[in-house]
Amino acid sequence: MKALIIDDHSIVRRGLASLLQEHFKDVVVGEAGDAYEGLAAVLKDQWDIAIVDISMPGRNGLELIQDIKREKPDQPILVISSHAERDYALRALKLGAAGYVSKQSAPDVLVTAVQRVLAGRRYISTALAEHLAGALAGETNAASHETLSNRELLVLRLIASGKTVKEISSDLSLSVKTVATYRSRIAEKMGLSTNVELTRYAMQHGLVE
Repeated sequence: MKALIIDDHSIVRRGLASLLQEHFKDVVVGEAGDAYEGLAAVLKDQWDIAIVDISMPGRNGLELIQDIKREKPDQPILVISSHAERDYALRALKLGAAGYVSKQSAPDVLVTAVQRVLAGRRYISTALAEHLAGALAGETNAASHETLSNRELLVLRLIASGKTVKEISSDLSLSVKTVATYRSRIAEKMGLSTNVELTRYAMQHGLVE
Protein backbone atom coordinates (compact mmCIF):
# COMPACT_ATOMS: atom_id res chain seq x y z
CA MET A 1 0.00 0.00 0.00
CA LYS A 2 1.16 3.52 -0.81
CA ALA A 3 -0.15 6.32 1.39
CA LEU A 4 0.51 10.05 1.00
CA ILE A 5 0.17 12.21 4.13
CA ILE A 6 -0.40 15.93 3.47
CA ASP A 7 -0.16 18.00 6.66
CA ASP A 8 1.85 21.09 7.55
CA HIS A 9 2.94 19.70 10.94
CA SER A 10 5.88 17.29 10.70
CA ILE A 11 5.07 15.71 14.09
CA VAL A 12 1.56 14.88 12.85
CA ARG A 13 2.93 13.35 9.65
CA ARG A 14 5.40 11.30 11.65
CA GLY A 15 2.69 10.05 14.02
CA LEU A 16 0.35 9.10 11.18
CA ALA A 17 3.16 7.35 9.33
CA SER A 18 4.02 5.30 12.44
CA LEU A 19 0.38 4.35 12.90
CA LEU A 20 0.05 3.20 9.29
CA GLN A 21 3.31 1.23 9.46
CA GLU A 22 2.09 -0.48 12.62
CA HIS A 23 -1.21 -1.65 11.12
CA PHE A 24 -0.52 -2.10 7.39
CA LYS A 25 2.14 -4.52 6.19
CA ASP A 26 4.72 -3.21 3.72
CA VAL A 27 3.12 0.24 3.58
CA VAL A 28 5.08 2.94 1.76
CA VAL A 29 4.44 6.41 3.19
CA GLY A 30 5.03 9.70 1.38
CA GLU A 31 4.82 13.12 3.00
CA ALA A 32 3.99 16.67 1.89
CA GLY A 33 4.00 19.81 4.03
CA ASP A 34 1.41 21.88 2.17
CA ALA A 35 -1.18 21.76 -0.61
CA TYR A 36 1.29 22.64 -3.36
CA GLU A 37 3.70 19.85 -2.37
CA GLY A 38 0.76 17.51 -1.95
CA LEU A 39 -0.66 18.13 -5.41
CA ALA A 40 2.81 17.74 -6.95
CA ALA A 41 3.25 14.39 -5.19
CA VAL A 42 -0.19 13.18 -6.34
CA LEU A 43 0.60 14.10 -9.94
CA LYS A 44 4.06 12.54 -9.82
CA ASP A 45 3.13 9.12 -8.44
CA GLN A 46 0.29 6.68 -7.84
CA TRP A 47 -1.15 6.51 -4.30
CA ASP A 48 -3.69 4.11 -2.85
CA ILE A 49 -4.82 6.81 -0.44
CA ALA A 50 -4.09 10.49 0.23
CA ILE A 51 -4.61 11.63 3.81
CA VAL A 52 -5.27 15.38 3.80
CA ASP A 53 -5.43 17.99 6.57
CA ILE A 54 -7.85 20.93 6.31
CA SER A 55 -5.81 23.77 7.81
CA MET A 56 -2.62 24.44 5.88
CA PRO A 57 -0.81 27.60 4.81
CA GLY A 58 -1.69 28.88 1.35
CA ARG A 59 -4.35 26.65 -0.20
CA ASN A 60 -6.28 24.72 2.41
CA GLY A 61 -7.39 21.10 2.39
CA LEU A 62 -10.76 21.76 0.78
CA GLU A 63 -9.11 23.57 -2.11
CA LEU A 64 -6.55 20.78 -2.39
CA ILE A 65 -9.31 18.18 -2.67
CA GLN A 66 -10.73 20.17 -5.59
CA ASP A 67 -7.30 20.35 -7.23
CA ILE A 68 -6.66 16.62 -6.82
CA LYS A 69 -10.09 15.57 -8.06
CA ARG A 70 -9.76 17.81 -11.08
CA GLU A 71 -6.45 16.18 -12.07
CA LYS A 72 -7.04 12.65 -10.74
CA PRO A 73 -10.77 12.04 -10.20
CA ASP A 74 -10.24 8.48 -8.98
CA GLN A 75 -7.70 9.34 -6.25
CA PRO A 76 -9.10 8.16 -2.86
CA ILE A 77 -8.87 10.93 -0.25
CA LEU A 78 -9.33 10.71 3.51
CA VAL A 79 -9.51 13.96 5.46
CA ILE A 80 -8.11 14.07 8.98
CA SER A 81 -8.61 17.38 10.77
CA SER A 82 -8.76 19.09 14.13
CA HIS A 83 -11.94 20.88 13.05
CA ALA A 84 -15.41 19.67 14.01
CA GLU A 85 -16.98 17.20 11.60
CA ARG A 86 -20.17 19.24 11.45
CA ASP A 87 -18.31 22.20 9.96
CA TYR A 88 -16.09 20.53 7.38
CA ALA A 89 -16.96 16.86 6.80
CA LEU A 90 -19.94 17.42 4.52
CA ARG A 91 -18.03 20.06 2.56
CA ALA A 92 -15.12 17.65 2.09
CA LEU A 93 -17.39 14.78 1.06
CA LYS A 94 -19.21 16.96 -1.47
CA LEU A 95 -15.86 17.84 -3.04
CA GLY A 96 -14.98 14.17 -3.45
CA ALA A 97 -13.31 13.02 -0.24
CA ALA A 98 -14.14 9.44 0.76
CA GLY A 99 -14.04 10.04 4.50
CA TYR A 100 -13.45 12.44 7.37
CA VAL A 101 -11.75 11.69 10.70
CA SER A 102 -11.17 14.02 13.63
CA LYS A 103 -7.59 14.22 14.94
CA GLN A 104 -9.09 13.72 18.39
CA SER A 105 -10.31 10.25 17.41
CA ALA A 106 -8.75 7.08 18.76
CA PRO A 107 -6.06 5.48 16.55
CA ASP A 108 -8.28 2.52 15.72
CA VAL A 109 -10.84 4.90 14.21
CA LEU A 110 -8.26 6.17 11.73
CA VAL A 111 -7.22 2.60 10.90
CA THR A 112 -10.86 1.66 10.27
CA ALA A 113 -11.35 4.73 8.09
CA VAL A 114 -8.26 3.92 6.01
CA GLN A 115 -9.38 0.31 5.58
CA ARG A 116 -12.82 1.42 4.43
CA VAL A 117 -11.46 3.97 1.94
CA LEU A 118 -9.00 1.40 0.55
CA ALA A 119 -11.96 -0.93 0.03
CA GLY A 120 -13.65 1.70 -2.12
CA ARG A 121 -16.18 2.72 0.52
CA ARG A 122 -16.87 5.92 2.47
CA TYR A 123 -16.25 6.62 6.13
CA ILE A 124 -18.14 8.99 8.42
CA SER A 125 -18.55 8.78 12.18
CA THR A 126 -21.76 7.71 13.88
CA ALA A 127 -22.15 11.21 15.32
CA LEU A 128 -21.95 12.82 11.89
CA ALA A 129 -24.35 10.27 10.41
CA GLU A 130 -26.86 11.12 13.15
CA HIS A 131 -26.44 14.85 12.51
CA LEU A 132 -27.00 14.40 8.77
CA ALA A 133 -30.05 12.24 9.42
CA GLY A 134 -31.43 14.90 11.75
CA ALA A 135 -30.83 17.61 9.18
CA LEU A 136 -32.62 15.61 6.48
CA ALA A 137 -35.55 15.06 8.83
CA GLY A 138 -35.69 18.77 9.67
CA GLU A 139 -34.82 18.12 13.31
CA THR A 140 -31.50 20.01 13.26
CA ASN A 141 -31.21 23.72 12.62
CA ALA A 142 -28.25 24.75 10.49
CA ALA A 143 -25.77 27.11 12.13
CA SER A 144 -25.37 30.41 10.29
CA HIS A 145 -21.78 29.63 9.21
CA GLU A 146 -23.04 26.55 7.38
CA THR A 147 -24.56 28.89 4.78
CA LEU A 148 -21.10 30.20 3.85
CA SER A 149 -19.18 29.02 0.80
CA ASN A 150 -15.88 27.22 1.36
CA ARG A 151 -13.91 30.38 0.55
CA GLU A 152 -16.13 32.53 2.79
CA LEU A 153 -15.64 30.08 5.65
CA LEU A 154 -11.89 30.27 5.16
CA VAL A 155 -11.97 34.08 5.23
CA LEU A 156 -14.08 33.97 8.40
CA ARG A 157 -11.51 31.74 10.07
CA LEU A 158 -8.68 34.06 9.06
CA ILE A 159 -10.55 37.09 10.38
CA ALA A 160 -11.16 35.27 13.65
CA SER A 161 -7.46 34.43 13.88
CA GLY A 162 -6.75 38.17 14.00
CA LYS A 163 -5.61 38.77 10.43
CA THR A 164 -6.38 42.02 8.62
CA VAL A 165 -7.99 42.22 5.19
CA LYS A 166 -4.60 43.09 3.72
CA GLU A 167 -2.93 40.08 5.38
CA ILE A 168 -5.70 37.78 4.21
CA SER A 169 -5.38 39.06 0.64
CA SER A 170 -1.67 38.25 0.77
CA ASP A 171 -2.24 34.76 2.25
CA LEU A 172 -4.87 33.85 -0.34
CA SER A 173 -3.33 35.70 -3.29
CA LEU A 174 -6.49 37.77 -3.70
CA SER A 175 -6.98 41.50 -4.08
CA VAL A 176 -7.90 43.52 -0.99
CA LYS A 177 -11.17 44.43 -2.72
CA THR A 178 -12.06 40.78 -3.25
CA VAL A 179 -11.39 39.91 0.39
CA ALA A 180 -13.46 42.92 1.50
CA THR A 181 -16.30 41.63 -0.68
CA TYR A 182 -16.07 38.20 0.95
CA ARG A 183 -16.14 39.85 4.38
CA SER A 184 -19.27 41.82 3.46
CA ARG A 185 -21.01 38.65 2.26
CA ILE A 186 -20.06 36.85 5.48
CA ALA A 187 -21.41 39.67 7.63
CA GLU A 188 -24.65 39.78 5.64
CA LYS A 189 -25.25 36.03 5.71
CA MET A 190 -24.47 35.71 9.41
CA GLY A 191 -26.06 38.93 10.60
CA LEU A 192 -22.84 39.99 12.33
CA SER A 193 -21.30 43.34 11.47
CA THR A 194 -18.01 43.69 13.37
CA ASN A 195 -14.83 41.61 13.45
CA VAL A 196 -15.29 41.23 17.20
CA GLU A 197 -18.70 39.61 16.66
CA LEU A 198 -17.36 37.38 13.90
CA THR A 199 -14.40 36.34 16.06
CA ARG A 200 -16.62 35.59 19.06
CA TYR A 201 -18.91 33.46 16.89
CA ALA A 202 -15.99 31.55 15.36
CA MET A 203 -14.52 30.82 18.79
CA GLN A 204 -17.87 29.68 20.19
CA HIS A 205 -18.32 27.26 17.30
CA GLY A 206 -14.76 25.92 17.28
CA LEU A 207 -13.90 27.34 13.87
CA VAL A 208 -10.46 28.51 14.99
CA GLU A 209 -7.73 26.47 16.67
